[in-house]
Amino acid sequence: MTDALYYARRYPLGVIGALILIVFVLTAIFAGVVAPMDPLTTNARASLAPPSHIYWIGADMMGRDMLSRMIHGARISLAVALGATCIGSGLGAMLGLASGYLGGWFDLIVQRIAEIMQSLPLLVMALVITASLGPSLTNTIIAIAIPLIPNVARVIRANVLSLRELNYVEAARAIGMGRTRIALVHIFPNTLAPLIVLATAQLGSTILTEASLSFLGLGVPEPYPSWGRMLSESAAEYIHSAPWLVIFPGLAISMVVFGANLFGDALRDILDPRQGD
Repeated sequence: MTDALYYARRYPLGVIGALILIVFVLTAIFAGVVAPMDPLTTNARASLAPPSHIYWIGADMMGRDMLSRMIHGARISLAVALGATCIGSGLGAMLGLASGYLGGWFDLIVQRIAEIMQSLPLLVMALVITASLGPSLTNTIIAIAIPLIPNVARVIRANVLSLRELNYVEAARAIGMGRTRIALVHIFPNTLAPLIVLATAQLGSTILTEASLSFLGLGVPEPYPSWGRMLSESAAEYIHSAPWLVIFPGLAISMVVFGANLFGDALRDILDPRQGD
């Protein structure tokens, strides 16, 4: 408890970021309880209804309550963002660790594959993968996670290349410690700082990529709501006539990205052993 209070006082912006994320995560978990209406129920008479005491942040073109769709959309958007980021960052970190520490032909092959994958934009790769697998929540997460792997792998590899030449690693080799143990116990923990920053920075891009896939009919299928689809469907056609359809999904995405960045920066400072007290 004392340590928690110490870090809270030292990193107040990190606490703010954590609170923002906690609010959105709790909203997603208890969406069925806090949502005032069924997010899938349509009402032709309420089509494009402005914010009022009935529809607090308005209704969409099909008369569905925007607040309820925003609350339930948190489940889809956060599941895609967290799932794709964790899978892509986890696999990329392991691949970058092995590539940087082992070197040789393994490193050469991994880097050439990473360069090929990075030659295509994230959206294009995700589009191809989703078109092959078909639209669903699981396939969307996989399709967005795979293009993240080479970016993370190259960042972690660059960090490992410098870490493996340090004195403490040489000392571990000198006493006969195994290569796997050195990589996992002595090198990998020191790559957490850039990994955390990179992972938190990718949360926003994963949500926006899901929005683009949904707009093309290849993301999470209807009628399930997601912030990305809500934003994509409304941005072009209703930005002037019904701006609430664009403002609130965009604000939700911005708040999640803002909170993740604040929290990630604080975690980086706490976990980076090179940061002084």
